[in-house]
Amino acid sequence: MPLKAKRRRRKLSMTSLIDVIFLLLLFFMLSSTFSRFSEVELQAASGSANRNTDTNLAFLRVNATALSLNGRTIVPSDLNVAIKALHLANPIVLLVNVDDGVSAQQLTDILVSVRRIPNLPVSVMGAS
Repeated sequence: MPLKAKRRRRKLSMTSLIDVIFLLLLFFMLSSTFSRFSEVELQAASGSANRNTDTNLAFLRVNATALSLNGRTIVPSDLNVAIKALHLANPIVLLVNVDDGVSAQQLTDILVSVRRIPNLPVSVMGAS
């Protein structure tokens, strides 16, 4: 009866695996973004905060379909002009009230637009 020859196991080559890992690493490094797209500074409004009595307030209500500044409905394209007119007359603090139906992108667009007005403090309030 012939004896079976012992089969030697071949070592697994790691070269191709390392190449694939390197290519994946290179792909993800080149396709990802490490910078922040946009930052919007927020200041939370609170009822107990001390504020100067000579500071005027402007109230911007953001709805899912409309904007209103101090109770008047306003078109989003005219928002900066209206706020600049108020801010140039007397320095104001802009209070932004956000309704439940407003998306984060809508709020960010408004805040980025308002941020272009120099020396305008903005406080964001929650839904009422």
